[in-house]
Amino acid sequence: MISMRKYRTTLIPFSFILLTALIMCGSEVAEKSYPSRYFGRETGRNNEVLGQLFDLLSQEEDEDAVRFSIVREIANEYGRTGDYGRLINFLSGWVDGHPGDPFNTYYLFMTAHAYLKEDAAPVAALYFGMIVKNYPDLVVKGESIHRVCLQQLINLEERPERKIWCYEELLSRFPEQENMGVSWFMLGRTYEEVGDWARAISAYTQFIRYYGTVVPGFPSAYAYAKQMVDFNNSTKNWTFESLDALVATIKRDLDEGNTWRLWQYRARVNFFARSWVQADSDDSGMAEFNLSSFRAGKLHYADSLSEGSNSNEAYLRTWGWSHFTPIWYFYLRKIYFPLDPDIHGRWEWAGVYYGERF
Repeated sequence: MISMRKYRTTLIPFSFILLTALIMCGSEVAEKSYPSRYFGRETGRNNEVLGQLFDLLSQEEDEDAVRFSIVREIANEYGRTGDYGRLINFLSGWVDGHPGDPFNTYYLFMTAHAYLKEDAAPVAALYFGMIVKNYPDLVVKGESIHRVCLQQLINLEERPERKIWCYEELLSRFPEQENMGVSWFMLGRTYEEVGDWARAISAYTQFIRYYGTVVPGFPSAYAYAKQMVDFNNSTKNWTFESLDALVATIKRDLDEGNTWRLWQYRARVNFFARSWVQADSDDSGMAEFNLSSFRAGKLHYADSLSEGSNSNEAYLRTWGWSHFTPIWYFYLRKIYFPLDPDIHGRWEWAGVYYGERF
């Protein structure tokens, strides 16, 4: 089990450290031999500052927090000049040479971000994963490094199996996170990618507890998840084996004027009744109603399905209903539910559109 140990850094102001260094070493850089790989070819302030920092670092042996401030400032100096290659070289060497340093998590985190700056995302992902699996968590400025690493991995990983691991880690280890709803929904979507529909439904069940959550890129996330959960929990006894069987049954009941029996064939989950101009997410017309009260006389239907029908959805034009909206289009839909092979691919009467189709 990954350690949950967390350090809270107490940072010593770097200006104080540098002032101390100048007092101890004088205004000139101490005459020491530093590895050339840590310095650029350019001369001037950058190498002078780095020299002072490396000199100070070589003298500091005991205080972890002081060494942390110096190491971090050296890395920041490389970052300010865009010298990410030397930043990576320095921090990697430091971690290798100081395996017991309690701040190695942070140094590797900076290394991973340097690889991102170098457009080496796959290498950065390796570092983010290594941090979470092999190094204790650190809390810096109130933020868990492990949590940030997991969020980065979700964006960088292409394999859904790896994304699933990241989402599960986030949800189990950081239940107080602000975007719990988003994580549950995306976990469900990722389970769908790998065909694990039972776990997808379980994730969606958790997600719908967070009503009002906005999922970036999925404006209808709540409706989608609720439909999946409700359909999973329903009897599904209103479904038909084929579109032809469903259409034949509807036409028979319309011919006989048996609106009561017709109404029994509607979908019991997410059945809608709305005009064409209403948004798909508008549930205002979905309340139960007595179908017979909308019958204005003999009911009629088109001989064939309307234009726009295809292998997954179909529209049947009917008329003879209320004088206010005499024309209704029955919306028929192929069921998408891979969790149950006996139901997946069957058809249902999913809703009604009021008025002529534009």
